[in-house]
Amino acid sequence: MNASSKARRSAHKAKADGERAGRQAAHSRSLRILAGIGYAARGLIYLIIGYIALRIAFGDSGGEEADNSGALQIIAQGEVGTILLWVVAVGLAALTLWQVLLALLVKDDAKKRLAGAVRAATCAALTFAIVTFLLGRGAPESQDSQAESLTAQLMSLPFGRWLIALIGLALIGVGCYQIWKGATRRFTRDLTFDGASRTVRTAVVWIGTAGIITHGLVLGTAGVFFVQAAWTFDEDEAQGLDGTLRSFSETPVGPYALVAVAVGVVLYGVYCFCQARWQRD
Repeated sequence: MNASSKARRSAHKAKADGERAGRQAAHSRSLRILAGIGYAARGLIYLIIGYIALRIAFGDSGGEEADNSGALQIIAQGEVGTILLWVVAVGLAALTLWQVLLALLVKDDAKKRLAGAVRAATCAALTFAIVTFLLGRGAPESQDSQAESLTAQLMSLPFGRWLIALIGLALIGVGCYQIWKGATRRFTRDLTFDGASRTVRTAVVWIGTAGIITHGLVLGTAGVFFVQAAWTFDEDEAQGLDGTLRSFSETPVGPYALVAVAVGVVLYGVYCFCQARWQRD
């Protein structure tokens, strides 16, 4: 056996050993429990965002933004707020790692790899924001401000408007996929329902359908704002979660549209708790 053959065999063995170790880590009970805490943490954040959105619809938001920054500031209040935020951060960090491992272990399915990578990146960004907040570096910047800042920076670059438009189109695409996933109930393939009664399963399916469709609608609407910002060359047109949610109150039906969307966001938060219990490995 020549040296190149030995090197190939060694590389193949190292790859197989790495995949085996990754599979064992992804399916370990301890990481799965921590990832479940991460799903529950996302659920808590969306519940609070939906609650703030409902207050906005009825004319009293208390000054909070209906996004991650507003949710984290509400969680931080109270005697156990800091402890709860650390639990949320640890859970989200574990969920990030779990999503990365699952994405790496998926073979011959680029869509699942990409979806896992996007979920991991989203959880990682939120984890970073929480940790920096806990370390005393100030409250997280609102997502509206982040969207405007990112848009302004990109506009200063060559072909920046095209990059902004691509971000918007990507958000619209993800939003449409979420709507499709909710409407066709394909999300149920990701759940095990171990030990759940028929009544509970039915409730989870309806909650997931409404919540996921709403989540997709909000993402798609945010994408439209980015495309509009690129078209008009105005960074102020770009909106984060808070601005996107508030935009629903400007429809012909007034605040009733925002109430419906806010309820859907709350249901999405409830569905995240269902994922914490029944998400398939």
